[in-house]
Amino acid sequence: MEATKNADEVQTNEPIKDTYKIAYILHFFLGAGYLLPWNTFITAIDYFEYLYPSKHVERVFSVAYMTSSLIILLMMIKTQKDSSMIMRRKTSFKLRMNVGLSMFVFSLMVAPTIDWANRSSVKSNGSFVMTVAAVVVCGLADGLIGGSLIGSAGNLPKEYMQAVFAGTASSGVLVTMLRIITKASLPDNPQGLKTSAHFYFIVSAAILLICTLCSNLLFTLPVMQEHYNNHHHLSPPTSNLKLCHTAKKILFPSFGILSLYVVTLSIFPGFISDDNQKSELLKDWYPILLIMVYNISDLAGKSLTAFMIPSNINKVTWACLSRVMFYPAFRLILHGPKWLQTEVSTLLLTFMLGMSNGFLTSSLMILTPKSVSALEAETAAVVMAVALGLGLVGGSVLGWLWII
Repeated sequence: MEATKNADEVQTNEPIKDTYKIAYILHFFLGAGYLLPWNTFITAIDYFEYLYPSKHVERVFSVAYMTSSLIILLMMIKTQKDSSMIMRRKTSFKLRMNVGLSMFVFSLMVAPTIDWANRSSVKSNGSFVMTVAAVVVCGLADGLIGGSLIGSAGNLPKEYMQAVFAGTASSGVLVTMLRIITKASLPDNPQGLKTSAHFYFIVSAAILLICTLCSNLLFTLPVMQEHYNNHHHLSPPTSNLKLCHTAKKILFPSFGILSLYVVTLSIFPGFISDDNQKSELLKDWYPILLIMVYNISDLAGKSLTAFMIPSNINKVTWACLSRVMFYPAFRLILHGPKWLQTEVSTLLLTFMLGMSNGFLTSSLMILTPKSVSALEAETAAVVMAVALGLGLVGGSVLGWLWII
């Protein structure tokens, strides 16, 4: 009897495996859904510039989206200490994900609905305000989903955080390919542009509905239940955490992720899709091609961490700070010698911007929660998400300087 009992204990203590990598795949899909609406708005830049030709659409969208997302992330930081019970945490996660994804679907359908209701070729200021309001709602949902998903992944083995950020990069590639297909398959005229954009927004909304199913399926997996139950039993309630103490421990990598996104967002998408970037050969396809190159290289960088992760978090942070060198590099392309002001130079530099952004983001977001105790991992992940959000806001505001 005793031998049988010991055997049962050993069998019970064996970790449940992620069969067929289902939990990994679900995190990947949720990561893709997390950034899909943002990528949908900025990749439809040709459509919005046709509707609102006198507006700096990509810059207005960036500031509106990133600022509203940051507000929600800051609010979530304050609520970290209130989620001590495992059932409350699981319920809260499901609720936030479902609400956020529903807000995403709603905001994506605003632009085509405005177009259907108002058939004129150039929209009024009121239509533009409504579109920006939809972007704000989208940003609020981004903060809600991002803080929940990244904070949750901070408690899990590192491959799940890698899956989330690889998913965020894949959404950019998916959306860009979808935009290219819809744009190329219809006539190159105003009506064809509108029809392709409408179909593009509808398909993106349908993908988000699939992500909603993935979100609700995630916590039903035995491997996920085991991870969260183990975390609950091994650590005391998170209400005992001191947020400032945890934030001080990860101050340097937090500053690294902030500077990383200040540089990226001050260049992409504003500089990439700006009127300064013209091509006689590629015409209005040029900004879409640049966005596609950035998204593919960003995905490559984030996927690379599935095979190779740096061991020294300080070196990764210094690499983030060194990316300020992209400023003079892009400035040369804009105002330098004629032989540098070419499509090839811009495409190559855009590739380097995306690759470095993807690899360094994924590396820091994986390493930082693991550099503190298991008790502090989720808080550290959310603090990093807030620092990332601050970088996004700072970068989107600095992006206006390219106009000067």
